[in-house]
Amino acid sequence: MCSAPSEVRKNGDASALAAVIAFALAIFAPGDAVNAAAAAMDCKGVATLTSGSSQHRGMVFVPGGAFVMGSDHYLPEERSTHLVRVDGFWLDATEVTNAEFARFIRATGYVTTAERKESGGAAVFTTPAQLTRGGDISQWWQFKDDANWRRPEGTGSTIEARDNHPVVDVSYADALAYAKWLGHDLPTEAEWEYASRGGHREEIGTSDAYENGKPLANTWQGVFPVLNTGEDGFIGTAPVGCFKPNAYGLYDMIGNVWEWTSDWYRGGHPREAAVNPQGPPGTVRIEPGRAPSKVIKGGSFLCASNYCARYRSTSRQPQEADLGTTHVGFRTILRAPGPKSFARSKLEKAWRE
Repeated sequence: MCSAPSEVRKNGDASALAAVIAFALAIFAPGDAVNAAAAAMDCKGVATLTSGSSQHRGMVFVPGGAFVMGSDHYLPEERSTHLVRVDGFWLDATEVTNAEFARFIRATGYVTTAERKESGGAAVFTTPAQLTRGGDISQWWQFKDDANWRRPEGTGSTIEARDNHPVVDVSYADALAYAKWLGHDLPTEAEWEYASRGGHREEIGTSDAYENGKPLANTWQGVFPVLNTGEDGFIGTAPVGCFKPNAYGLYDMIGNVWEWTSDWYRGGHPREAAVNPQGPPGTVRIEPGRAPSKVIKGGSFLCASNYCARYRSTSRQPQEADLGTTHVGFRTILRAPGPKSFARSKLEKAWRE
């Protein structure tokens, strides 16, 4: 699993990990990651404002159309492919940032799940100095009672100088509360996957994060979880918009942080064609002892070729709705007509046909 399950609130759970971890540190020099990351620190990302007088501020319009959702070529949870049509919608150009989320908190006094006494804390990723228990995820995931969106890694951490980084350590309820404050919503899995395709009807290929071996998104280069070379310029989250947007003008649809969708998770897709699908009608528990999970999409800075590798538009993972983590954020959607100039365009006509 790439997502952080609630088992980290206890002692962790074992999962398989590639054998190359054993000699990773012998291959890469420790300074490589630091030097590569330092080269990209000049990137401030793009300035976004999803709050303000206009409901469309900081958003782009994605024209409605049909596409083949899912994949029959890769992971079991992505099957089966089926034809889906969605109506046009507005989507945040970037993931919601710390600065944007802070405005919401100041305006409403909202207290996030991680900040509440009865359920406080979040799952935090920490690079392990060594691995002594095989693939036991508790070696790199820890549940910290003092971690929240203001202190993403717990006591001693801060979001100072990270205003334009994506907000993390937010639960599904936190993300939805922010979206509703704006008069928006969270996208369905179908809407999210459709938007991430950038106009491609079919899945693109094995990875949306690389082109000719070069990083196109903020993911993990090296051997997870012991060494990130930082070839893409970042070790942790990056300011939103440091990488080229897709054809719709949407940034970081792949990598940086996973993103919440409104669908309850179940393994795989139905085969039937659908129009504006909403996902399963109720909660689905994927494992005994785990809380009901929502679908997260897009992969994160922790996705590596030897672990996760879910940096494609069809990739999907479950994430417990009540658990915030350091690698999950979100963006919002507004289901409303597009601009008049777009409605009259040839592109809109082509999609409707």
